Order: sequence, then C-alpha cells, then structure tokens
Amino acid sequence: MPANRIKIAKDKAELVKSLVSSKDTTGPFQTYVEVMVFAAALGAKQKKRVPLEGIAKDLSPLRQDYFASSFILLINLLSITETKDIRIISDDDLADEQRIHIFEEYANGGLEILQNKLHGAVDYSERLLLVLSSERFKEEQDEEEFDLSKFLA
Repeated sequence: MPANRIKIAKDKAELVKSLVSSKDTTGPFQTYVEVMVFAAALGAKQKKRVPLEGIAKDLSPLRQDYFASSFILLINLLSITETKDIRIISDDDLADEQRIHIFEEYANGGLEILQNKLHGAVDYSERLLLVLSSERFKEEQDEEEFDLSKFLA
C-alpha cells in the first residue's frame, strides 16, 4: 500500500515554515509534523475544518511514517470522531485517504486560526503561550459557569 502524504495548504506554507525552529527563525516547534499535529488539534478543538485550496509547492508533503505513533493515534481519533464509523481506521487505501483528508482539513483550519492569532506577533512562542492560556481559561470558566435559568419559573 503506497503511503499517502499529508499536504500543507499553499496559503499557509510561510506560516508553517516560520513556526519551525531553524537557523533563520526561532519558531516554537522542531518539525513540520509537530506544527501540523498542533494545528489539527487546535482545528478540532474549535471545530474548524477548512478544505485546502491549493497545495504548497515549496514544502514537500509529509510522509505518514514521519508521524510518531501518538500522532497517528490523533489522526485516527479525529477520523472516528468525524465519521462516527470505526471502519475508518481499517487498513485499506480508501480509508487511509479519508483519514489523511480529515486530518489535513483540521490542520488547515487550525493554521487559519493561528494565522489570525499570530498576525503581527514578533515572538510566536510567547503568543502561542497566550493562546493556550486563554483556551485553558475558557475551559475553566465554562466548567465553573452555573446556570441560574433553571430556577426561573
């Protein structure tokens, strides 16, 4: 079975490059795989799935075997959650293509969120920490919220 590759949207390529640490940048991630997994998790958390309009030419699609087993688990869980069908994790080409497609769209949605949140930031690491902190604060607020409407007659 030929390995499907995970593609990066053309309009997000520069963002992805800038999020990876290199000799030219101080990005918060070590690899493109980490960026895509983070973006997919963010996209899923905020229920933002965006189709890829074009595929980045200057970034090679990522081979699935670059993804650690924990990352493959995320891809599988996103697919099961999205399709509500356990057969999506079967070992065939069609299911593999569907899983990759779902992951790519959630990653693209997450990258779109990051693009908006990081716009104008000089230090992406600091801004990402703020984004994560605000998400955590939102969750705590939601948990503590007490609905008084049930006491209204």
